[in-house]
Amino acid sequence: MKVTVQNLADVVFRGGSIFTGAPKPVQGLALVVRAGRICALVPDSDLAPYIGADTEIVELHGDLLLPGFQDAHIHPAQGGVELLQCNLTPAANAEEAVALIAAYAAANPDVPWIEGGGWSMDHYPGGTPLAAMIDAVVPDRPVSLSSRDHHSLWANSAAFRAAGIDASTPDPEDGRIERLADGSPAGTLHEGAAGLIEAHSPVVSEELLVAGLLRAQDDLLAQGITGWQDALVGGFAGIPDTRVAYERALAKGQLKARVRGALWWERSQGLEQLDSLIERRATAEALGQPERFSLGTVKIMVDGIAENFTASMMDSYRDCHGHDTGNKGLSFISADDLATYVTALDAAGFQVHFHALGDRAVRDALNAVEAARKANGPSGLRHHLAHLQIVSEQDTGRFAELGATANLQPLWARHEAQIDELTLPFMPASAKDRQYPFGELHARGARLAAGSDWPVSSADPIAGVHVAVNRIAAGLDREPLGGEIQRLDLATALSAYTSGTAYVNHRDSETGRLAPGYYADLTVVSPDPFGVPASEIHRSRVVSTWIDGQCVYAAAEDAVPQENR
Repeated sequence: MKVTVQNLADVVFRGGSIFTGAPKPVQGLALVVRAGRICALVPDSDLAPYIGADTEIVELHGDLLLPGFQDAHIHPAQGGVELLQCNLTPAANAEEAVALIAAYAAANPDVPWIEGGGWSMDHYPGGTPLAAMIDAVVPDRPVSLSSRDHHSLWANSAAFRAAGIDASTPDPEDGRIERLADGSPAGTLHEGAAGLIEAHSPVVSEELLVAGLLRAQDDLLAQGITGWQDALVGGFAGIPDTRVAYERALAKGQLKARVRGALWWERSQGLEQLDSLIERRATAEALGQPERFSLGTVKIMVDGIAENFTASMMDSYRDCHGHDTGNKGLSFISADDLATYVTALDAAGFQVHFHALGDRAVRDALNAVEAARKANGPSGLRHHLAHLQIVSEQDTGRFAELGATANLQPLWARHEAQIDELTLPFMPASAKDRQYPFGELHARGARLAAGSDWPVSSADPIAGVHVAVNRIAAGLDREPLGGEIQRLDLATALSAYTSGTAYVNHRDSETGRLAPGYYADLTVVSPDPFGVPASEIHRSRVVSTWIDGQCVYAAAEDAVPQENR
């Protein structure tokens, strides 16, 4: 090839393995980037025509080059705000959480109402912390803190007083107040009950919301994530409409990642909100940067979570003695209404992103997708169901039949305190062996995408891939949750985090794979996870992250162990 200015590369990656999206990584090839896109994959021996005086050459040293990770279900703005508020994520137990609250209160004496989150249910008896624990360190002003999974709220007595909640306050239809023996609030509120306090707590400022989004973006880029689907774009739990944060970041050229937003479906409303959703989608389209930000999805919460017994189940939860409680969880929207709403959203051109944990919620969601297909015909909108803690064997094959994607949160599919102590002992017998059936879904032809639900759990895709492949947390000697059959192979797990999420984000024609013409959204990982035992996948670290052929994150030299290079 004759050397011309047009042929010269901006960046060349060579000397490592390349995972293009095919089942196995390739060796002996170099990836060539020009004008923000991949222009060629060529043998190392054929690189000379592409290299000029200004070409940046990235030596991989045997590391793995792969498409940038994409998270299929995440809450960046909310998570970033929590990092800037009273952040309890680092706490390893209840005592440390209380110490963090005390330290935050001391450092911020002028904050009239302390907010934040990140506490873990398994640190407290029954998963329900008490108001008295906060009262002991902050008795004089309200404190309200979301749980790690954002399905519960922990508050002190001052917050309950400010909200007017006492023994006479009834539980809302979509939630529950934990109570002391006299009926007064104990300190924890679940699901919709949290709104009783959130209606009185301060609303986050737009400035803090934008700062939170940008802080989150920095953290996500450092984990190799170049795009995501924001699973809640709208106002929620004292956070204003996150669309504003994206629009402001986009206008200032600060939004680097590629984002598809899922507009929040208000379950207290019905089809009357459809026109507003269409208008908000059009507002995003008018920004003129669809490759960076779009709002073509609607998020519907079908049920709650298993830890507080609000995941919608076909069979009843058990009590601590193994007896049937008669409680089958909560369906936030009836099956008939769900089918009506999804059919209308599908007809309006919206993808639907379902929160569905329990087996009844999964069935209701799949039935709604089926109803939409019958009414409107195949749409190509790529509806997807997230979380999927329990899926009936009768339903795993329906994902492929209906063209619905299984949106996995792989890091949850392992034995750990929250599932072992707060979930499995109370599961109906029919569900105990059906936790996160990833392997079965894959075997029955379901298309897979993957995400984290951060800040519910770590956004680290490598940690998620490790669990997807092993079904065991790193460093633990345990039986794989759900058995060997639910494990995914490494290439399938990586594909779920790359091409699988690109597919649900409708960006699979330009991202998610390494091929000529695709955006040069890339991640370099060391050591190559294909070159280590499955039990060692978690050792891999992100070396660098690239978007449009530009390096947006580079690890410090001491961040990657020397034995990895």
